[in-house]
Amino acid sequence: MHARILGLAAVAACLAVPAIAAVALSDAAGSYTISPAASNIRFTIGKAGGGGFDGAFARFKGSIRIDNGNVERSQVNLTIFPESVGTGQNRIDAFLRSDAVFDSANSPEIQFRSTSVTRTGDTTALVTGRLTARGKTFPEKFTAELSSLKAGTIKFHVTGKVLRSRYGMDVGTPIYSNVVNFDMTLTGKRG
Repeated sequence: MHARILGLAAVAACLAVPAIAAVALSDAAGSYTISPAASNIRFTIGKAGGGGFDGAFARFKGSIRIDNGNVERSQVNLTIFPESVGTGQNRIDAFLRSDAVFDSANSPEIQFRSTSVTRTGDTTALVTGRLTARGKTFPEKFTAELSSLKAGTIKFHVTGKVLRSRYGMDVGTPIYSNVVNFDMTLTGKRG
């Protein structure tokens, strides 16, 4: 009798999981405005022999729209303002803003517009889109993981790798890596 009750409890628990996942997905559906105050966009660039540097962008804006009926129709739009780059080293910041790297005077925005979202797990997705920097546009992919969803606020952890040479920012290679590693927390407010 005891084993039978435990067996029924296990079946009930298994049946409850899809219901919880469906509720979470339904709760997540909607449009969100990315909150820069609750988000961060960080990057690292390695250096031959070890080291390198990391930085972040202080100014950006964007939106996330999650389509509950068809995840593939969800959208992510992000605009980064490269003049807001910061590494904690004024000399490097000035160099990154210069025409050798971001050319922020002539290319004041870096834009990402998703073209597809593919769900890869209960809380993960592969976001493919078009990244535009310095007038050059290429397809890029980022992995997004839902970190939290509470009271109209959604938070994603987003990672990806971008080859900077594609965008005319290959100064310093091969001493500094051509690969830029992005590690972002994007928090959106429903509305």
